[in-house]
Amino acid sequence: MKKNTFYTLIAIIFLTLSSFGIHKFYVSIYQINYVSEKKMLQITSRLFVDDVNSVLYKKFGKKTFLGEKNESQEDVNLMKKYILDNFSLKVNGQLKPINYLSKEMEGNVIICYYNIKDISKIKSLEVKNSALIELNSEQQNIIQSTIYGEKQSLLLTEGTLSGMLK
Repeated sequence: MKKNTFYTLIAIIFLTLSSFGIHKFYVSIYQINYVSEKKMLQITSRLFVDDVNSVLYKKFGKKTFLGEKNESQEDVNLMKKYILDNFSLKVNGQLKPINYLSKEMEGNVIICYYNIKDISKIKSLEVKNSALIELNSEQQNIIQSTIYGEKQSLLLTEGTLSGMLK
């Protein structure tokens, strides 16, 4: 009897602990910094690479290999197109073109760098971000900004795809 109780207890502990490992977080982080000396917004995005590869397959019907040895320039171009189609900024009410600069891998996270030039002053910054929402309705896009030394954050989800930073 003690043996059965012991095995039952071990099974319960295993199931409890393994349930934590199965849960996946659907989060991306975007950092927006205004550098007044350069009259520029510097933007960094951090996304899970498996989510990006999955959404690119869903959207374009092409298997991509971002973050892998056989990654191609076409894979990177599809990623750039997807992100720039789903992430936009309005500065002082005007939509501004975002320049993709580069990317790098950090573990299973793809980090992309962008900028927006010729921004002399910021009164308002509207962020729209629907990236990865079509892949999972639980996706959360966290926007962190530092403008004139003031830090602000936004949480964008399926129900709230845009927000204003002032």
